Amino acid sequence: MKAVLYICHGSRIKEGAKQAAAFIDATMPLVDAPIQEICYLELAKPSIEEGIASCVKKGATEIVAVPFLLLTAGHAKEDIPEELFKAAELYPDLTIRYGRPLGVHEHIIDVLIDRMKEASPIQTDASVLLVGRGSSDPETKQDFNQICRLFKEKTKLSDIHIGYLAACEPSFDDALNHLIASRPKQLFIVPYILFTGILTKAMERTVKKLETDAEVHLCRHLDYDPVIGEILAERVKEASLEEPICFPS
Repeated sequence: MKAVLYICHGSRIKEGAKQAAAFIDATMPLVDAPIQEICYLELAKPSIEEGIASCVKKGATEIVAVPFLLLTAGHAKEDIPEELFKAAELYPDLTIRYGRPLGVHEHIIDVLIDRMKEASPIQTDASVLLVGRGSSDPETKQDFNQICRLFKEKTKLSDIHIGYLAACEPSFDDALNHLIASRPKQLFIVPYILFTGILTKAMERTVKKLETDAEVHLCRHLDYDPVIGEILAERVKEASLEEPICFPS
């Protein structure tokens, strides 16, 4: 029997974990699998090991594990596979297939633009700070540069900047201060982040302390959007066609 295990990042803020669970619940009807479970890499329960155990208890003989993450970086490449290896040792007859994160997708760019429109009508000379979580993996910056390029193409805006909340340069604070010093008329701060967490709360505190005459809008994080749900469901379908993972003995 087939099961799908959605692996979320997890957050110290309970609201973030609840948002992830609600997102998965809304996406499950798009996926054809009798068993569907949610788990977290860290900071929330159930763990990946507990998620696999739940699937097996319900009769799963095959698990499609899909990382519910925006970009491919250390978590998707190393941390999650390591946890799958550990858990799979307990179930040697279990077939496990592993999918990929949401990745760079033009329809997610559309959601970012929607978040801007929610905040305010967009002026033609608006400045934008796209904010990523950040990672030590160099692929993160490559992906974010591609996101910035797609964003420029779709919005036709020219003053687009990038800042990261951790592990990458320029930092969010440095990029924001640089932008404020340029005295923009209208500034959108657009988080490329799925759910509420410690980092989004820190952004809110930083923006509240700004001293500027600019019209500043901190946009809502991505959160649940049917478009992203459809992409996640597509990642499940893709992963279902992948070769099973060969786990080390």
